[in-house]
Amino acid sequence: MREFWNSAIGRRITVLAALSILLTGFGTAGYILVQNYSFTEALYMTIITLSTVGFGEVHPLDDKGRIFTIVLILLGVSFVAFSLAYFSQILLDGNLLESYRRHKLKKKLDQLKDHYIICGYGEMGRIIVEELHKHEVQYVIIESDESVLVRLRERNLLHIGADATDEINLIAAGILRARGLVSVVNKDSENVFIVLTARDLNRDLVIFARADSPGTDKRLLKAGADRVVSPYVIGASRIARNILRPTVADFLELALSEEGLELGMEEIRIPESSKLVGMELIGSGIRGRYDLIVVAIKRAHGAMIFNPAPQEKFQAGDILVAIGAVENLSHFVKEL
Repeated sequence: MREFWNSAIGRRITVLAALSILLTGFGTAGYILVQNYSFTEALYMTIITLSTVGFGEVHPLDDKGRIFTIVLILLGVSFVAFSLAYFSQILLDGNLLESYRRHKLKKKLDQLKDHYIICGYGEMGRIIVEELHKHEVQYVIIESDESVLVRLRERNLLHIGADATDEINLIAAGILRARGLVSVVNKDSENVFIVLTARDLNRDLVIFARADSPGTDKRLLKAGADRVVSPYVIGASRIARNILRPTVADFLELALSEEGLELGMEEIRIPESSKLVGMELIGSGIRGRYDLIVVAIKRAHGAMIFNPAPQEKFQAGDILVAIGAVENLSHFVKEL
């Protein structure tokens, strides 16, 4: 709120409020001196004169009182005209709406926690945002292209219209409170710089980055990215997989896609309080009760166990990669 009053529009409103108080004080003091009114009578007379409500006089006015009232009315009319012109100029300049929009944006940004910062709203950024929105994951977009910002405003998406390579804008997006950052701007050099800056600001941040040119992935990983994705490599690999192993490709598409709800693949973290901790896979009921297949177990320290044995014991912090009906996966997660 303090920033609003320190802004240009806040200072203008303060000036108008101060002039209004001065005019009221001038009228009150004048009636006390000219008509010998009490403070309450003088204040009342000033208010009804400036507001032109038409109530009667407190006491009959003499010539001096009438002249003073005329002066006060002229000052009041001038003040109203000045105020209208002042606010009209603010509205025409767009300052009032812009100031309100910025204040509202800052309030929303201050409320974000454990969110993701999406740098760049191109084709990749748009799809990422749609997926996060679908799963109700909090995010904020940083984009500098004015034509893209128009679309973001039309869709009412939380965003900052600024350069993501500037650390001030990353801080404004709440990088110190964020869970992760996704850098998918169109230039590899900018992605590298964003990753470097983000990692310097928050050592615990999970950073995903896009790499287009060969060799950029190594630079991004060295800069601090946790995972690097090349859309061209992924696209080419997917086409090759469809050519060489079409059945496997169809299975993966079915498992990873959410459009067909028959089958789903999910990663499920086992909390410390779970009854599964210390239990063997064969006795967990995951297969018998929920009809799910555990494809892999990722230990808390990072080790990955593929096709775990029936005697494999679960540990707190394990992440299970399970396949099964979407309904059964949801049921298992709720009871976990």
